[in-house]
Amino acid sequence: MSDAAVQQHIEALIFSAQGSISEEDIRLAIYTSLGAELSKADIQAACTALEEKYAETGFSFRPVKIGGGYQFLTKPEFFNSVNVLQQQQAKKKLSQAAIETLAIVAYRQPITKLEIEQIRGVNSDYSVQRLLEKELISIVGKADGPGKPILYGTSAQFMDYFALSGIDQLPRLKDITTDDNSIGEAGE
Repeated sequence: MSDAAVQQHIEALIFSAQGSISEEDIRLAIYTSLGAELSKADIQAACTALEEKYAETGFSFRPVKIGGGYQFLTKPEFFNSVNVLQQQQAKKKLSQAAIETLAIVAYRQPITKLEIEQIRGVNSDYSVQRLLEKELISIVGKADGPGKPILYGTSAQFMDYFALSGIDQLPRLKDITTDDNSIGEAGE
């Protein structure tokens, strides 16, 4: 198979994937559909060629390596237009409780619902259910404790949504704390 044909098949796979698609998924899809065995270097070379192709000014989007795979994303100069559309289409946003719950899961994963509730101080059944429905968190296993409670963690959708390639890219809590959050006046 020619390099151009490989590139077109990889382009189609990235375009049709609902989120980012890993090199391994690309390799398996091409092997299964075409019987062609591609190395990691072949896939990376094709993806680099695609990045160069879409870097031209005639395109409003480009392939980006994100979340351990590749995904088409809008170029920065078109963010405002896309943002307006997304705001118009967003019927329901996450509640403050869901955002708090998501932050707790992101920073403390894997975590049980009981641990989330202990941190928040309130029942979190609804928030956890909404986050599961929106696929921002997922069930990652069961704890060894009594009753084997379910453990939650962030999902691939979470990584795609926040454009993270790993949890280590989350801001450190000390980085987002500001002096405005202090109570009282500083002593002399």
